[in-house]
Amino acid sequence: MSESKMAHRRLPEQAERPSDLEGDRSILGVGEVPRLEARTVERKLAAIFAADVEGYSRLMGRDEVGTLRTLNQYRAIIDLLIASHRGRIFNTAGDSLVADFASAVDAVECAVAVQEAIAKENADRSAGEQMRFRIGIHVGDIMVQGDNLFGDAVNIAARLEALAEPGGICVSGSVRDHIGTKLPVGFTDLGEQRVKNIAQPIKAYRITGATSPIDTPLVGGSSLALPDKPSIAVLPFQNMSGDPEQEYFADGMVEEIITALSRIRWLFVIARNSSFTYKGRAVDVREVARELGVRYVLEGSVRKAGNRVRITGQLIDTTTGAHIWGDRFDGALDDIFELQDQLASSVIGAIEPKLRQSEIERAARKPTDRLDAYDLYLRALAQFHRYTEECLRQALGLLKRALVLDPSYAAAAALIGWCRTFQRLQGWGPLSDEEVTEGVRLARQAIEVGKDDPDALWMSANAVSFFAGDHETAADAVNRALTLNSNSAHGWLVRAFVSYRQNQADNAIESLQRAMRLSPLDPLGWVFTGGLAAYHVIAGRYEEAIEWADRSLRELPRYESALRNRVVACAHIGRLKEAREGLLQLLELQPGLTIARYDATYRSVFSPQIHEIYVDGLRKAGLPEG
Repeated sequence: MSESKMAHRRLPEQAERPSDLEGDRSILGVGEVPRLEARTVERKLAAIFAADVEGYSRLMGRDEVGTLRTLNQYRAIIDLLIASHRGRIFNTAGDSLVADFASAVDAVECAVAVQEAIAKENADRSAGEQMRFRIGIHVGDIMVQGDNLFGDAVNIAARLEALAEPGGICVSGSVRDHIGTKLPVGFTDLGEQRVKNIAQPIKAYRITGATSPIDTPLVGGSSLALPDKPSIAVLPFQNMSGDPEQEYFADGMVEEIITALSRIRWLFVIARNSSFTYKGRAVDVREVARELGVRYVLEGSVRKAGNRVRITGQLIDTTTGAHIWGDRFDGALDDIFELQDQLASSVIGAIEPKLRQSEIERAARKPTDRLDAYDLYLRALAQFHRYTEECLRQALGLLKRALVLDPSYAAAAALIGWCRTFQRLQGWGPLSDEEVTEGVRLARQAIEVGKDDPDALWMSANAVSFFAGDHETAADAVNRALTLNSNSAHGWLVRAFVSYRQNQADNAIESLQRAMRLSPLDPLGWVFTGGLAAYHVIAGRYEEAIEWADRSLRELPRYESALRNRVVACAHIGRLKEAREGLLQLLELQPGLTIARYDATYRSVFSPQIHEIYVDGLRKAGLPEG
């Protein structure tokens, strides 16, 4: 369940004394909130069943009337099944419902029956009319007053529901203990989960088994419905060295990779405990994908020779069998823990852009009438990477459509600001004051809403720094992004941008070099090398600046920033013929560019010292004053 949805129907938390408890209007209905008196409250042990619809806001945004009609039809099925399993519905709010059962067996049997019934109903409907539910179940002590229930057990069930996958069931450890072998279902250990407003971690399990809805093929031949974002499992790496002691290194390597992947907010990552159930087994990655409900699987091996170790890995799209990425990494075993960290960082830096590109290609293959906010965002990314004036305009149109479907989509809001900065750098537009203001507003909104989304943070940081000159806010945002995901190559890229605008050349170069190590084949490679050209310009290392600018321009000849840096560097070391030739190319990309126009555009972006370096260089190259 999304945070916004939880905020809409927040469940009352447990207070120290029953008399201190007050119900929430979203639970009790409209009107005055009653106060619980100690004499009217009774306690009981119950199994709490919480369910809601995957992507309900998106469905409502597309067709309110049709969605409500479909929801009512599905709810009729669910209500009947809850009653037939001796359950009682005590709260509904929009697409969600909460029920209680006297028995954990009844609650789980009901959940399995619900998911099976919904899967059959979906099979008879068109894609646009289908709904998938998430279900969470917890057994615990609750307080009862009239028709209302209160306590942590209710809240925990709701949090477990948020952990469930569409079409799936997530239960707590207490439910697992009560069920034992009473039902023909299996349990996949999801480990201990920390959830909002619950002090202690919750042991969580995914229901699997012959009678579970997870065994009904729903997506791409997978037994478990794929999550609504890219999903990956990292299998235990094979120890090819013949040395049992290297098992510790190999297992530690995989744990580091899983931890690093888990920091990437747009990924759904299978927990270590589930991945390691395949340790020591010969497996078919497609079977693994069916059992775990993932699109991508990363597998690999470790081989030791003397003091050297070699890690090989390959990333597979299990829906097509395609190998998206494969590589090998070597290191010395002088410090085994440092080596694990370095290799994990290298693996994540290499596969993250490949995963993103694979998702972009998948979205591009979907029919245009089946696009949700995430697909629109991916298509916008694809347009951005084509890097033409028209493609950036198309990207902005796609992003605005995404924000109509989901106004709180931080990454989409941030990407608008990211696109606007490149439009300004290339002189595409020209941008109006309203467009710049919108880019900054959306960037600040994304920083506020997407506090735990590293992609939203680093994209927004760039726009706030570039357009508003608010380098402190930008630095805070990008540093938080890197705390959340230290393997984000683009996060380090923006950290370099912000350092550059603060006239911190060495920090900028160090950050950009780290970005390039993390993603040596990045789709934005021309920005990386062009950035190094700029940072060497402000450091006064003009020969190096020219070399980096040349590398950038070989990859993208129309990249205005790299060309401008080459012109300025050539001018400052007296290579005036080259500077003037470059200036003619620059003017083809930016007709009408003058010293006055450059000054008006960039004076607020850079420190006075940096600004003077560029103005002086462009003047030496022959750029007209006004």
